[in-house]
Amino acid sequence: MNTPDWTICEHCDSVYQPTPLGRGQTARCTRCGAILARGGQLSTQQLLALSICAAIVFCFANAFPVISISMQGLSNEATLWQSVQALAQGRISLIAAVAGLTIILAPMLQIILLCWVLSFAVVGTAAPGFKACMRALEHLRPWSMLEVCLLGILVAIVKLGGILDVHPGLGLWSLAMLTVLIILISGKGIRHLWTELEGVIP
Repeated sequence: MNTPDWTICEHCDSVYQPTPLGRGQTARCTRCGAILARGGQLSTQQLLALSICAAIVFCFANAFPVISISMQGLSNEATLWQSVQALAQGRISLIAAVAGLTIILAPMLQIILLCWVLSFAVVGTAAPGFKACMRALEHLRPWSMLEVCLLGILVAIVKLGGILDVHPGLGLWSLAMLTVLIILISGKGIRHLWTELEGVIP
């Protein structure tokens, strides 16, 4: 029995037949209102280019200071990794582990998996371990919280601005760019790879 490719709402499990969408159009679930699909998705080549760009920006975000603080001639600066290490020194080491997972490990794994999958998809083949990689990307998406980290840093800069000399570093600008890139490349837009590579997925 030949059946069309169905779209299943991930929130309420309602089943729909896919409908072609134009740029800017959105398909929503009639039962719970969740977004099922968006029109005008990025192509595989564009997603790969953005993933490579995200990998470069990720290196900048972790290599350069996010914030620098100075007071009476004394100055200090910290990268993302140094901030996680500082949290691990006290009694809140569990918070440090969560922070390291959400702002370093999860985004790094997302970028690596995306580059791996998309580099093969560009030439029309499925990457080794394609199914496992795609499922891992779905599970990693809720754990990547760069936007929360960025908001926290901005709040800290505003709060400390009246007491100390606070300057955003290159790492902060890189983090802001990385946040936007992660949102673009790690959303539901990569799900079309299942359809495009349907005949070659092992």
